Amino acid sequence: MHDFLARLTHRFANRFVSRWLVLAIDLLLVFCCYVLALLTRLNFSLDEFAAHFMLERALWVVTAYSIGFILAQSFSGVVRHTGLYDALKVFRAVLWSTGILLFVRWVAERLEMPAGHFLMVYHSTIAILFAMTTLVLIGSRFIFKLVYHQLVRGRAMQAGLLGEPQNVLIYGAGDAGVIARNGIAADKASGYRVVGFMDDEPGKQNRRLQGLRVYAPSAVLETDFAMEHGVSLVILAIQNIDPERKAEIIELCLAKDLQVKAIPPVERWINGEFNTRQLRPVRIEDLLQRQEIKLDNDRVRDALTDRVVMVTGAAGSIGSGLANQILHYRPARLILVDQAETPMYELEQELRKLPTALQPALFFAMGDIRNERRMRSLFERFRPHYVFHAAAYKHVPLMEANVHEAVHVNVFGTQQLADLSLEYGVERFVMVSTDKAVNPTNVMGASKRLAEIYTQSLSTDPDTQRDQSDSRLGSSGADETASTRFITTRFGNVLGSNGSVLPLFRKQIADGGPITVTHPDITRYFMTIPEACSLVLEAGVMGTGGEIFVFDMGKSVRIVDVARKMIQLSGLEVDHDIRIEFTGLRPGEKLYEELLASAENTLPTHHPKIMRAQVRRYPLGEVGANMKELKRLLFASDEATVVARMKVMVPEFVSNNSPFEVLDKNRFAGKAAGRRVE
Repeated sequence: MHDFLARLTHRFANRFVSRWLVLAIDLLLVFCCYVLALLTRLNFSLDEFAAHFMLERALWVVTAYSIGFILAQSFSGVVRHTGLYDALKVFRAVLWSTGILLFVRWVAERLEMPAGHFLMVYHSTIAILFAMTTLVLIGSRFIFKLVYHQLVRGRAMQAGLLGEPQNVLIYGAGDAGVIARNGIAADKASGYRVVGFMDDEPGKQNRRLQGLRVYAPSAVLETDFAMEHGVSLVILAIQNIDPERKAEIIELCLAKDLQVKAIPPVERWINGEFNTRQLRPVRIEDLLQRQEIKLDNDRVRDALTDRVVMVTGAAGSIGSGLANQILHYRPARLILVDQAETPMYELEQELRKLPTALQPALFFAMGDIRNERRMRSLFERFRPHYVFHAAAYKHVPLMEANVHEAVHVNVFGTQQLADLSLEYGVERFVMVSTDKAVNPTNVMGASKRLAEIYTQSLSTDPDTQRDQSDSRLGSSGADETASTRFITTRFGNVLGSNGSVLPLFRKQIADGGPITVTHPDITRYFMTIPEACSLVLEAGVMGTGGEIFVFDMGKSVRIVDVARKMIQLSGLEVDHDIRIEFTGLRPGEKLYEELLASAENTLPTHHPKIMRAQVRRYPLGEVGANMKELKRLLFASDEATVVARMKVMVPEFVSNNSPFEVLDKNRFAGKAAGRRVE
C-alpha cells in the first residue's frame, strides 16, 4: 500500500488538484463535523440524534460554510504547501460561516419562526461546529502536507536521489531557531536532521528545546563534537546578531570544516512561513561586515532637504549608493551624471521603483566630466547647492597602461568640476578619493592625489576664492558672494563594488577555479557600500572646507584568506576542489594600502568613524602653475613624460611599474622643467 501511494504521489507530484475539488472535500468534512457536533450536543444518544437530525438543516449548514469559504477563498491554496497564511484563511472562512449561521438564526427568531425550522440551528451546535471545523480543516491540510512530503522523500530515497539525512545544528534557541527547526521537520525532502541547538545565553544552555539539547557554542565549536555526532552544517537562526559575533561563529565553523547557512529575514518568508528552500549559504560579506554606523541623520537631512544635489559617477557603486541615500532626504532635485549608458539605464530602472513622491526630483544626465560644454550646461540649468564627485577611473593596471586617460579624467575632470562649482556658487564640493592616493605607487593613486591637492588648494578664504574665480573665468557669471567649501573623503575598497575582488572570486569559484591572487601577503581594507556612502554624506555636511576626511576602515584583510573562506563557504575544499594561484603583483599595485601618509596625523571629529587628516597644503598659485604645465604635457608628450611630471607634483609618488619606476623629478629640474629630456 505504501509503495502504491508513493508511486501515485510521484506520478502526480507536479500536478495540482482542482480548487473546486478541495472545496468539495472541505464541504464534505463540514457535513461530517456537523453530524459529530450534533451527536456531541446530544451526548451521543442515537435515539435523540434520530429525532433531531434534519437533512435540510445539515444542507443549510453546508451552504452557509460554502459561502464563507468562497468569501475567504480558503480552498484556493496548494494543499501540499500549506502554511500559516493558508491556516489563517481557513480560520477566517470558518468565522465568516459561523457569523452567517448566527445572523440567519437571529433573523429567524425576529420573524418568530418555529424552533424546528431548518434555519434555527442550535447555538450550542454552532459553537461546537466552529471548534471542530477549525481543527479538522486546518489539521487535515497539515496532515496531507506531512504525508505528501513523507511519501516524496521515501520515493526519492528508493530512487537513490536522497541519501541519509544531513545532521545539522541550529545556532539560536529563540523563536527563529524554533521556527527553523519546525520548518526542517515539516519538510522531509530537505535532507536535514536537526540534532541540537547552540545559543550564547547561559540561561538556555544545557536545557532541552523541543526535545533537543541546547549547547554552548564553545562546547561544539571548540571540541570534537561535530565529528563525534556527524554534524556537517550549522544554520544561523538569529535575526538580530552582532556582526562581529556572527563573523566569529562563522570563522569557528569554517575551522571545523562545517558548512554554514542562514535563514532569511522574517519579511522574506513565504506566506509568513519559513521554508527550507529559503536557506542561503553564508557569504563572505557576512564575515567582513561591521557594526551598523550611527549617523547624525538630522544634520544630513537639514543640509540636503529641498536642496539641489549633483552626483557624478552616479552609475558606479559609490555614486548609485549616494543617489539612493540622498533621495530619501527629499532633495528638491537630484542630478545624476554619468557617461556609461547601460549602467545609467539600470540605475534609472532601480530608482524608478522608489515611491512616486520621490520621482520628480530625479534627473538622469548623460555626460562626460571632461566635456566642459556639457558640464557647464548642467550647472547653468540646475545651479546645484551640493556636488558629490564620485566619477573616476579606478582600476590600477588599466590606468598604468592608459596614463593620459587617467590624468585627463581623474585630474582635469575634477579640476573642471571644481572650477564650475566655484563659478556657479556651489555650497559644498565633496570629492570621493581613495586610500591609493596615500604614498601612491601607481598612476591611478597619483592622479587622485593630484585631484585632492587641487581641490584642497581652492579651500582658502572667500576673497581668495573670488579672486581666483575672476582671474580664471573673467566675467562669465560667477556669483561674487559665493564661497564654495571643498571637502575630500578618503577610504579603501568597498564590498561588492564593480570590478572588486569578491565578484571576481565568486565567478572563478563558479567556473571551477582556480582563484587568482596576486601575492600571498597582499592585504586590503574593506567597507560596505552603504557604510561608505553614509560616511561620505556625513563628512560632506560636517566639513568647513579644505579637510581630507579619512574613515575608520577597521582591520586590513589578507586577500588570500578571503579567497580561502569563500571556497569553504561554497562547501568546497581548498586545493582539492578549488586551487589558489599566485600571479604576482600587477603594474603599480601595492602589497598594503594606507589611509594616511607617513608624515600625516589625524584629528578626531564628532563621529568616531571619521577622522580629519593633517596633510600638507599647497599654495594655490603653485598648484595652478603645475596643473597648467601638466595639461600642456598631457596633450604634447608621451606617457613617461607625464608620469615624470606627476612625480614632481606628488613627491611621495614612487612607481611600482617598471617602465615608470626609473623616472624621477630630475627630469624636470631647473629651467628644463616641463621639457622632455632625451
